[in-house]
Amino acid sequence: MDTRFDVIIVGTSFASSFFLHRYLATAPQTARILVLERGDFYEHKWRIKNRQHTKTTLEATYINKTPHKDWVYSVCFGGTSNAWWACTPRFLPNDFRMKSQYGVGVDWPISYDQLSPYYDEVEKLMFVAGDGAPYPRAMPYPQPAHNLTDPDKVLQRAYPDLYFPQPTARPRHATKNRPACCATGVCSLCPMDAKYTVQNEMQHLYDDSRVTLELNAHVLAVETQAEVATGVRYQQDGKEKIAKADLVALGANAVFNPCILERSGLDHPLLGRRIDDQVSVMVRMDLDGLDNFQGSTSLTGNGYMLYDGEHRKDFSGCLMESANIPQLRAEYGRWRQRLYIKCIFENLPNDANRVKVSPDNPLMAEITHANYDSYAQRGIDNLHRVAEKVFSPLPIEKMTILEPTKGEAHIVGSVVMGNDPKTSVVDKHLKHHQVRNLLVLGGSAFPTATPSNPSLTLSALSLWAAEHL
Repeated sequence: MDTRFDVIIVGTSFASSFFLHRYLATAPQTARILVLERGDFYEHKWRIKNRQHTKTTLEATYINKTPHKDWVYSVCFGGTSNAWWACTPRFLPNDFRMKSQYGVGVDWPISYDQLSPYYDEVEKLMFVAGDGAPYPRAMPYPQPAHNLTDPDKVLQRAYPDLYFPQPTARPRHATKNRPACCATGVCSLCPMDAKYTVQNEMQHLYDDSRVTLELNAHVLAVETQAEVATGVRYQQDGKEKIAKADLVALGANAVFNPCILERSGLDHPLLGRRIDDQVSVMVRMDLDGLDNFQGSTSLTGNGYMLYDGEHRKDFSGCLMESANIPQLRAEYGRWRQRLYIKCIFENLPNDANRVKVSPDNPLMAEITHANYDSYAQRGIDNLHRVAEKVFSPLPIEKMTILEPTKGEAHIVGSVVMGNDPKTSVVDKHLKHHQVRNLLVLGGSAFPTATPSNPSLTLSALSLWAAEHL
């Protein structure tokens, strides 16, 4: 294989694939692009038959020093796009300006308005279904929203400006490559291959004659000379190899990106720091005479009643997510009179949360996490205080707020972006402050962990970065 390329892209999940999509749109036919994927390729039918996404276990890739927190991702072609639930809300404008608006956390170096056209493009590529939103939109959703449940409709009537069908890349109508969502509620391993994945909607990018895809290629480090990236060093088939390029884009994930930079000798006080996730709490409601589960997808509603506002000066915002998954009530004649709503809380950046190269095994990541912070805990405490009032439009017989989860598998924040090289690792275009032909894509660049799902935003950021090369 010729080892000289114009661009080397690391990873094949959301961040890398959307970057590749935009890069190919303007690249000449003579362009040479190498994509290195640590995992292997698995057909959808293999995943269904084996009830897993990959043969690579998480335990083979990282050491968890604080097991109270789970870190979940998939090492394979398409990455976690194979395992996500395809929930695609945008961030709210105030999510990008938490410090200036509420005096907590940090501001992002870009705004909602700057990212909005890239949100539009990602939604079109994913065929997102939705209707209405608490954030500004320039275009309608590509697909109509899924059917709400009867409890959703009650909440939407009570909160017309704060309760909406969940925007989702689980299609309402079949696309060229995917059937409509089957609403069976097992989206992590979609039996119909209906939800958006890199494999079912972006495989053509990797079949492009300008692209060379290498699987089972574990990237170890970026090669640099005089603060210029010259290529990458990687391991494949038990051999160490080097590929050269004029531009390197790391799109692994928020666990692997900082470890690659650390092994590259590109140290920074914040490298690997502030790795984080959201924390969620499930609210279970037994309903009095109101049936549930009439929706046309697994998760049907998003509630913003506790998301944004002055309370974020003191405690976390919360995104609500209603479930249409038939977890039934064990009472004769009342099987469907149960509702689950997940409440998802943001964390503030915490330098004590860290991922680094394991000192015992340089091929492994090691993660330490100080648990969710007091800001999130105060948000959870507030939910306990106000839940009865917030959900009062529903005929509730009994409400139970369950214990916090171990996380949402939304890993962000280990190579944070910002305008100041002293307080960030990459700039607003995701370029490394020190090595200017090196980009770090994906959720690792997030300065904060908002209440919303991150996949749509990190995909939009990849388009933004590619356009601003």
